[in-house]
Amino acid sequence: MRELAVIEAPSVLGLRPTGVEHLPTALLAAGLTDGLPVARSARVEAPAYDPRRDEKTGVLNPDGIARYSVDLADTVGGALDAGLFPVVLGGDCSILLGNLLALRRRGRHGLLFLDGHTDFYQPSAEPNGEVASMELALATGRGPRPLTDLEGRGPLLHDEDVVAFGFRDAAESAQAGMQPLPPGLSALDLDAVRALGAPHAARQALERLASGPSTGHWVHVDADVLDDALMPAVDYRLPGGLTWSELERVLGMAVSDERAVGLDVTIFNPRLDPDGSLASRLAACLRSALSGQGA
Repeated sequence: MRELAVIEAPSVLGLRPTGVEHLPTALLAAGLTDGLPVARSARVEAPAYDPRRDEKTGVLNPDGIARYSVDLADTVGGALDAGLFPVVLGGDCSILLGNLLALRRRGRHGLLFLDGHTDFYQPSAEPNGEVASMELALATGRGPRPLTDLEGRGPLLHDEDVVAFGFRDAAESAQAGMQPLPPGLSALDLDAVRALGAPHAARQALERLASGPSTGHWVHVDADVLDDALMPAVDYRLPGGLTWSELERVLGMAVSDERAVGLDVTIFNPRLDPDGSLASRLAACLRSALSGQGA
């Protein structure tokens, strides 16, 4: 079991202050790290939230997200350099940019993207300008330059180094006018995961990530990848999704893979979990994966 660095990243710059900023506190209070080898803990605070949509880029808080991505990358990078496995607790999905920037500074890496949505919107199709609906597009170089060319490093990811896994928003995103996923990006939607079986689909995804020139992969987990009936404490709900056992198995395989370099968790909203039962269940699922039991 690898030593962990737990990094709280409670940014809502890519969304709004809905409650997801309390995700780190809720999961830690629910016992996320109980029994796990945590060698380092840190918290990266975000700049002030601005509710005004930026006229030039068409998104909320572009400058704040760019600054926060650099700050988060510094903290994640310090953990990586110390030989630790970063576990980054969001916050909204825009925190992915900072995690990937830390990796981009160190070479070429891949991404296993576990999310109920593909988050590939362009600003013109995103009604509120929320980067939390665009982060995968931005990470692959599509969108306003302040967020696609962080530190002048260009795209944080190559299309062929990404696997989008378990999403179920194809009809909704097409209706909204979201740009299509590029052909080089591997996509296993919920139907494909179910057809293959979650463990086989996860194995296929990891083999895809290992087959290219990248030197490791990051794992992104949006809580809305779970079945909406099981995890209603998210901001953009869609019917269907993975079961707890499916997510636990997939995460266990992804994290125990020797090429895995870090993990982030986003979008779980404690305000929508008044009795704390969902926080406890999510913490247990993550803890199982990080301890190697879920593999």
